[in-house]
Amino acid sequence: MEMVYSFMIVATLSFLVVYIITPLIIKFANKVNFLDNPEARKVHKKATPLLGGLSIFIGFFVLAILIIYFIFDGFPKEAIGFLIGALIIVIVGIIDDKIGMNPFIKMFGQTIAFTIFIVSNDLYGIFGSVYLTVPILFLWVVGLMNALNFLDNMDGIISGMAGILALGFYGFGYIITKTSGFEIESHYLSLLSLAFAGALLGFLPYNFNPAKIFLGDAGSMFIGYFLATMGILSGKLVVARMAGNNLYFLLPILLLSYAIFDISLVSIIRKRDGRKISQGGKDHSTHRIGNAMKSHKITAIIVYLINIIIVLVTLLIFMMESTKLLIIATVLFALIFILFGRKLDQIPVVIPEINNEK
Repeated sequence: MEMVYSFMIVATLSFLVVYIITPLIIKFANKVNFLDNPEARKVHKKATPLLGGLSIFIGFFVLAILIIYFIFDGFPKEAIGFLIGALIIVIVGIIDDKIGMNPFIKMFGQTIAFTIFIVSNDLYGIFGSVYLTVPILFLWVVGLMNALNFLDNMDGIISGMAGILALGFYGFGYIITKTSGFEIESHYLSLLSLAFAGALLGFLPYNFNPAKIFLGDAGSMFIGYFLATMGILSGKLVVARMAGNNLYFLLPILLLSYAIFDISLVSIIRKRDGRKISQGGKDHSTHRIGNAMKSHKITAIIVYLINIIIVLVTLLIFMMESTKLLIIATVLFALIFILFGRKLDQIPVVIPEINNEK
């Protein structure tokens, strides 16, 4: 019961910190003209503050420092590496939001953050050979950062969705807590996930349609970084609990499958239609759902519900500890998303004649 109270306190505190500081950051962004102006590929119609990522990062970072200190009675290199990587991503995102950034320089910043996280957590050999592990993890981390950056195209979508997914990672940690020998690691995963979920849910009232503040690249990339790194750490922990069965690395992939689906859908359709994958356009899954529903709010709620179902199914598979069920669910998820993508492809979308990212 004491552990449950600790979890509730962490989630509540991170929620309150972000809920309280976000109005201050909105005022600051307006004062220094840190705004996102409307353009052809964007949904919003007026200039909107663009420092939401900073708000979420501050709320999460404060709680993360306390969590790490009390769990480990200090600051191990693994946790320091995780936090430094997150800080680098937020700084890169803020610079990009304010003055723009060459994609190669942005990729370099993402690579530095990835390297610090992987090396500090000794993860370069989790799939055996370093030559196999590093490329896989690089594609996972950098791919998800960009996938979430792509998906940040409508009010409240990824702030609410990522909060739900963070609760899914908390679920992994809570289930693993019941297994002796993994208490510290599972508490670390659970508490960081709750701090992150609380921060996002504290931000959501200001980001839900009509948004008073946007995440910006700093926020969307930070969300991608957190989900990707927690996916690796949770996957490693889940596999250890399941006696080293590497198939259970599929669980975090299933958990984050909607983000993977969206960037896959956009990439395939743009390639098919002879456009650059980086070219902007209102052709994401969210845009297509929005065009069908005629409502940004309903679109956000649909995306939330999809991800709630994904989280519940993934946790149920983990609790049942069935490798066959895991494989069957993975195949079913893939088939469902293929069919869903084909349906969404039939919905008309606007393709502006521009060459911007996202």
